[in-house]
Amino acid sequence: MRDYRKLKAFQLADELVMAIYRETVDFPKAEQFGLTSQIRRAAVSIATNLVEGSARSSHVEYVRFIEIALGSCWEVRYQLSIARRLGYLPVAKSSGIETSADETAKVLGGLLNSLRKRGMND
Repeated sequence: MRDYRKLKAFQLADELVMAIYRETVDFPKAEQFGLTSQIRRAAVSIATNLVEGSARSSHVEYVRFIEIALGSCWEVRYQLSIARRLGYLPVAKSSGIETSADETAKVLGGLLNSLRKRGMND
């Protein structure tokens, strides 16, 4: 079993979750079951897939969970742009979270590439 807590990708994803929750608290009540819920679930999905994948014994399964985490990260990035364009998230706040999401995606991509290369050598 891998220790997900040691992964930089997990640490970044966890920070992103906390930032998303803090910044979406003031989204309109009409969005409670819409964009607010969706962006929060997608952010949690990034970290959760890293945790679940780390518990898998198969390298192939682990890689698949990392791929899902990366997809969720891009989902968050798009939803942040929606929130910004709708005026729910001021540019000053959204740019910091968008940068965090971009950094998380970059690290996840690097992890994925590394795991894919390692899998080819097994």
